Amino acid sequence: MSSLHPGADTAQILTHLRSLRNEANIAGMARFGIVTDTALGITTDDMRKIARAIKKDHVRALALWQTGLRDARLLAAFTAEPRKLSLQEARDWAADFNSWEIVDSVADLFVESGHWPVLIPEFAADEREFVRRTAFSMMAWAAVHLKKEPDEHILAFLPLIERYATDPRNFVRKAVNWALRQIGKRGPACRGPAWTLAETLADSGDRTARWIGKDAIREFEKKFGPRVKDGRDQSGKA
Repeated sequence: MSSLHPGADTAQILTHLRSLRNEANIAGMARFGIVTDTALGITTDDMRKIARAIKKDHVRALALWQTGLRDARLLAAFTAEPRKLSLQEARDWAADFNSWEIVDSVADLFVESGHWPVLIPEFAADEREFVRRTAFSMMAWAAVHLKKEPDEHILAFLPLIERYATDPRNFVRKAVNWALRQIGKRGPACRGPAWTLAETLADSGDRTARWIGKDAIREFEKKFGPRVKDGRDQSGKA
C-alpha cells in the first residue's frame, strides 16, 4: 500500500495521499454523511496501513492537520502522540471539526491524551454541533477502553448525558445515545445507573430524550435480558 517510511515529511505524505484519490469512494462516503469537500477517498483501513508505515510523529501530525484535507487529518489523528497533545491543540482541532467521521476518529486521541476530565464537560457545554458530539464520542470511547479507570469516574458522565439528551441535532443525539449504551455495557457497577437513566429519558416529555432512552433500553435488554423491578437483570446483577 505505502512506500512511505517513518522519515517521510509532510510534503511526501501529501503527494502519496493525492496519488490514491478515489472518486468512487468519495461518492460512497458522501452517502454516509461524511463531508467530502476536501476528501481524497482513501479508506480508513488504508489510512491505518499508511499510519503504521510512517509511525507516530507529533510535529508532523500537527502539520498534516493544518492542511485541511480530510485524509491528511485522519492520518494526523492516527499518528499524533497522545501525551504530547496539549489542551490548546485539542481545542484548536475541535474548532475545525466538520464531520462525524473526523470527530469519532479523533475522540480516542483526546481520551488517550489524558485531558478528557477537562475536555468532556467543556465540549459538552459547547453549542457547536461537532464539538458537542466530541464530548459524547469521548465518553463512549472512555467507557470501553479506560478499563483501569474507576467506574465512578465513568458514571460521572451520566448527568451530562441527561442534561444534553434534549439536543435534537442528529450528530449530537446519536453520540449521546452511544455514550449511554457504552456506559451501561461497561460492567455491573455501571449497568444499573445507566439503565435507570435510560428509563428516565424514555419517559421524558422530550422527543429526542425519549428516543435516546428507548434505544438504550432495547440494547440493554438485548444484551442482558429484561430488567426486573428491583433494578436487577435476569442474571441477578444490579
